[in-house]
Amino acid sequence: MKVITSFLAILAISAVTSFGADAPKKPKMTPEEMFTKKDADKDGKVSKEEFLKGAKDAAKAEASFTAKDKDKDGSLSKEEFTAAPKKKKAA
Repeated sequence: MKVITSFLAILAISAVTSFGADAPKKPKMTPEEMFTKKDADKDGKVSKEEFLKGAKDAAKAEASFTAKDKDKDGSLSKEEFTAAPKKKKAA
């Protein structure tokens, strides 16, 4: 009886985990698509307020905005927004 119960428990667990693995993953947006989504007023730039909206960590998002805003005009152009961040040097 214990063998049958153990077997059924293992079978149930494997069935649950296999269904979770088959769930379709949401495709990632390209940087250009993300820029278009963030640019709420469609003026061709992303303001600090637009950039911070919906951020999970406001402090990190603000630091990221400041680093990306190369010309320090308070908004991100498409070029600034989509530019890859500089890699940190290995210590």
